[in-house]
Amino acid sequence: MNIFEQKNSQLVTEFDRFILQNPRVADAIPDGALVAMELEGEEAFNEWSRHLAKQQVEEGQKIVYVKIKKLRPIESRIEDLEITP
Repeated sequence: MNIFEQKNSQLVTEFDRFILQNPRVADAIPDGALVAMELEGEEAFNEWSRHLAKQQVEEGQKIVYVKIKKLRPIESRIEDLEITP
């Protein structure tokens, strides 16, 4: 998996989480649309994502571009742990 594929996978995961917390946002996405992720300030990734979407879209299918404008830093969800040598 290349770096753009990894970034895309992470963005899709974050977008899925966002939709679960904000289900009304999904109303803006037409049924059956191909969703392409973009990240503000990452033009090389965005070009790769747009190119991939255009390759994968089926005839008559809409492409919806989701541009993520800001991401919080990734934080661990671990609240407590124990390490035993």
